[in-house]
Amino acid sequence: MMMYNNSSSEDASDFEDEDFDQLIVMIAFPRNPRIFRPRKHHFTYWKDDEFFNRFRLSKNTVRFIVDIIGDRICSRTDWNNAVSPEDKVLLTLRYYATGSMLIVCGDFIGIHKSTASRIVKLVSHNIAILRPQFVNFPNNENDFKKVKQDFYNIAKFPTVIGALDCTHVKIKSPGGDNAEVYRNRKNFFSINVQTICDANLKIQDIVARWPGSSYDSTIFNNSEIRRKLEIGEMRDCVLVADSGYAQRNYVMTLVGSPNTVIDPASGISAGVRIREAPGKIC
Repeated sequence: MMMYNNSSSEDASDFEDEDFDQLIVMIAFPRNPRIFRPRKHHFTYWKDDEFFNRFRLSKNTVRFIVDIIGDRICSRTDWNNAVSPEDKVLLTLRYYATGSMLIVCGDFIGIHKSTASRIVKLVSHNIAILRPQFVNFPNNENDFKKVKQDFYNIAKFPTVIGALDCTHVKIKSPGGDNAEVYRNRKNFFSINVQTICDANLKIQDIVARWPGSSYDSTIFNNSEIRRKLEIGEMRDCVLVADSGYAQRNYVMTLVGSPNTVIDPASGISAGVRIREAPGKIC
């Protein structure tokens, strides 16, 4: 019994010492008070054109995105001044639109930069996983006919199923031994992203895994769409592209002299100058 009492006294003494140490730390290094800044309701605060200029999307489009991913990005609790799904999407779009620092985008919503960082990562992930739902290349005859007709309505150009091009998305240097392969001809680090869009500028296919030093033609030659066109899986279909790509029977590039007579038998007469630059870095 005496042993039990001594042990209890020692435990109580240790607890008091730890509690006293924590008290000293709190006095010496007091916590900064939590600040809850008021947040604007951006959907009502900005006019339609002002909203678009700041977020690069219309109000209806942003509401559409929130309706789709809102349940996935909402906070587990509504207390403690939690950030709403609408503000999370707007913060991410603001970061995309400006390319600014997270602390600046966080100030726009009224949150700390660490919270802004977590929100951008969360929203970006949930937007990216929607790709199979919204980015689809035509895969049946009815889809092909519709896309061809839309292109034909623009300039009376038959059999076109897509417009092909690449664009550089700027990134930070990834570091390491292979960092320089991401530096493009404009001397900044990037991912060379290939996209194919329809007549309504809707993206049908996207390839975003090649470093900035890669040729546009190299990316296309290693793409799934090129393989399908090459083996004849999509017959009587043509992509239009710029001079960064080689002229093929399924890729139409720029004609150097548009007044030259085209021979119906061969498709292109000997006098036509086709601007090919397969070695061009775009």
